[in-house]
Amino acid sequence: MAKTTKSDKIDRKAVVEQMRKKQKGADRRRNFAIVGVCVLIAVGILAAAIVPIVKDKLDARKYDNTALSDIGAPASSCQDITTKKADGNQNHVPIGTPVDYTTAPPAFGAHWNEAGVAPAPFAKKFYTADERPELEALVHNLEHGYTILWYDSTIADDSTALDEVKAIADKFSGSSDDMRDKFIAAPWKSTDEDGAKFPDGQHVAFTHWSAGGQGETDPSKQVGAFQYCSAVSGAALEDFMKKYPYFDSPEPGAM
Repeated sequence: MAKTTKSDKIDRKAVVEQMRKKQKGADRRRNFAIVGVCVLIAVGILAAAIVPIVKDKLDARKYDNTALSDIGAPASSCQDITTKKADGNQNHVPIGTPVDYTTAPPAFGAHWNEAGVAPAPFAKKFYTADERPELEALVHNLEHGYTILWYDSTIADDSTALDEVKAIADKFSGSSDDMRDKFIAAPWKSTDEDGAKFPDGQHVAFTHWSAGGQGETDPSKQVGAFQYCSAVSGAALEDFMKKYPYFDSPEPGAM
């Protein structure tokens, strides 16, 4: 057996030390890689949360200096306004009770009445499908003089069209309780959830519950007003709300 010399021991120690250094270096590189991946994941999660918010704000700002009538398509993209005899004034059904509305979307009818639920709050002007109040709550808003812009899935799936709806809703936003801002933009959901579809080729609808004229108190004079549009039209909405202002409703003084 060969005798281990002092020189061999020194060489072996140097090799072991070199291996330890390489291992430490590899460990450091692995730790840096793990930290780097974690940072990238964190940045990605943060970006996923922030980017849509920033985009929404930028998209909304581009309409800041645009008049309501200049948002979206011209008024000619909408059909003529139609009316239908209304019922349901002061017909409050228990919260949670479904109401079968005969029009798509509704402009009048029985509805819920519960503080904080129905009617929907004045300050909220735009709803997505996930957050929209039930129809029975929104019909109470109609009784109070709101105009509702309903948009279908075709608009919801079109980012440009949806931005136009949001921009319109922003024109009625603010901290004041100006009754003239009684407006809500809300999605018309699938047939299974809300009922019938809009007429063929129409993707937006305006509805209003009219008292039959300012100051009219005879419920028999009440009508629901409807207008369908093939595209988002701020011009048509402006004309519709001039014809059917908030004070032409069964309960114009209520929020």
